[in-house]
Amino acid sequence: MHSLKELEERIKECRKCRLWKSRKNPVAGEGSEKARIMFVGEAPGKNEDEQGRPFVGKAGQFLNKTLNENGIERSSVYITNVVKCRPPNNRDPLPDEINACSPYLEMQIEIIKPEIIVALGRFASYFILSLYGFKPRPISEIHGKIFSSPINGIKIIPMYHPAACIYNPALKNVFRKEIAMLAKL
Repeated sequence: MHSLKELEERIKECRKCRLWKSRKNPVAGEGSEKARIMFVGEAPGKNEDEQGRPFVGKAGQFLNKTLNENGIERSSVYITNVVKCRPPNNRDPLPDEINACSPYLEMQIEIIKPEIIVALGRFASYFILSLYGFKPRPISEIHGKIFSSPINGIKIIPMYHPAACIYNPALKNVFRKEIAMLAKL
């Protein structure tokens, strides 16, 4: 795989798990192919499925606002999800769906070569940390901590998912502080 465009075409044609049957649009990801920072969420939600773009609903609006407040342009980062199609009724992705879809994320990481991967939420944190040989722990214990990959030096920062901040406003300040820390990196 040589480019994100080629990879996006493969994702659009994907039938490796059951999720393609209920999706409106696969959500490959978007942003700069030269991004230093990659944000990885869990899976597309309703708005993302309708628009075919990641993080465009309320959680995405909160993420955009927080990035802007810290001088980070959304267009300068790359945003994607572990699973590229919306699970029905926003249920959690199942292990076989994650296994079927995760090679796409691994290819995105390989193509973009980010310096920092921000894993948004429990599923993304678990997957990314496991991918780089770290033992995943609950997001409440590891959010905002920096893990450096012994493989390639990529820094991994687990954070609460922006949607969690909407459901639990007490997390908004935690998220804002962690994005501010990210901006300083």
